[in-house]
Amino acid sequence: MPEIRVKIASPVGLHARPASLFVKAAAKHPGPVSIGRPGAEPVDARSMLSVLGLAISHGEEVVLNGTQEALDELSTLLSSVD
Repeated sequence: MPEIRVKIASPVGLHARPASLFVKAAAKHPGPVSIGRPGAEPVDARSMLSVLGLAISHGEEVVLNGTQEALDELSTLLSSVD
């Protein structure tokens, strides 16, 4: 499965609104999509609780796994300031 690393641009990290937008975008794509810290076990990117549980902060790098189409959309979402 393709993988990409992305730095979180949102000043609040992946919390509340940015996480909600990310989870909704991930849910639109067929097949598994995951997110996690480099070297750590990834979580389901479609699960709001799992994504919030990562407590990802501004500037942190995450690893996304999924289809190339999902990676393109989700990496753009995470690397832009909302």
